[in-house]
Amino acid sequence: MPALVIESAGPGVTLQDGGRHGYLRYGITAAGPMDPLMHAAANRAASNALDATAVEISTGGVTVSAEDGPVGITLLAPGFRVALDGVPLPDTVALTLEPGQRLVVRAGDAGAWGYLAVAGRLDVAPVLGSAATHTRSGLGGLDGRGLAAGDRLPVAEGRTLDGAPQRLVAPWLDRDGRVIRVVLGPQDDYFAPDQIEAFLAGPWTVSPRGDRMACFVDGTPLKHAKGHDIVSDGVAMGAIQVPGNGLPIILMADRQSTGGYPKIATVIGPDLGRLAQVRGGARLSFRRVSVEEAVAAQRGERDLLREAVPREPVIRTDFASDFLLGLNLVGGVTDGRS
Repeated sequence: MPALVIESAGPGVTLQDGGRHGYLRYGITAAGPMDPLMHAAANRAASNALDATAVEISTGGVTVSAEDGPVGITLLAPGFRVALDGVPLPDTVALTLEPGQRLVVRAGDAGAWGYLAVAGRLDVAPVLGSAATHTRSGLGGLDGRGLAAGDRLPVAEGRTLDGAPQRLVAPWLDRDGRVIRVVLGPQDDYFAPDQIEAFLAGPWTVSPRGDRMACFVDGTPLKHAKGHDIVSDGVAMGAIQVPGNGLPIILMADRQSTGGYPKIATVIGPDLGRLAQVRGGARLSFRRVSVEEAVAAQRGERDLLREAVPREPVIRTDFASDFLLGLNLVGGVTDGRS
């Protein structure tokens, strides 16, 4: 059976599927991808189930190779730097990784998370019905930890992708993270109207101390009208808590199952990935939408995944100087008498 081999991996590179659902009442978080749309699109491009297990790549980057046979790969990592055996490739690409080749994905000028799916199935044993990695509790993935050099991921029912590498055309993944849509509540009544407006107006600066559990933002602290403690209740991905210091905390994929701070708003599903891709130091604001608008946006996102992700040939623009020097670049341009 062919396998995807991890040659190196930075912090935060894990295996994620669609998430471990149905266990929040037991205190077990869903985990799953930080950018659900991009994760699903990488699987769609590989003709997998949308919630299949894929490699989630952080800005720490990853290097992979194939062993015991070729491995078909689709990679969606907008803003990252990608190279196959030193030759640059697009940051959205489909290819077959042959044994002996190395695919390197490194942080670039933008983007915080990328996704690498195999054409087939990563043969990883599920835990509570899911392979999603939650490192804080040590569940899922490979022994509940991040991927590391030497890890071998068998590919069952593997398929190769014919031909040379092709660019995956998905311009809808180029999402603006400067404005994040939210539905107010469920505890927006803990804030006076002027504080709701201050929350929406911002601007807020994304803190670099965020991780898979939460996104922290800095700005002018909000004031609570009814205190900063509530009876702990369930939290969803995207819930925005406001603790005693008045600075919002946006709960993400590895969030806890309950929380005791009032939640001023919740990020809508289609904007979770948009937010996750925003790096520390960037500024953003929040925009209030209705539940109906949020549902319509969610349906629109699902529609994007109904069709196959288009591909186009990769046009090389990088050539070694010795190759260029060996070409007659002026033949036919002059008549030889000049």
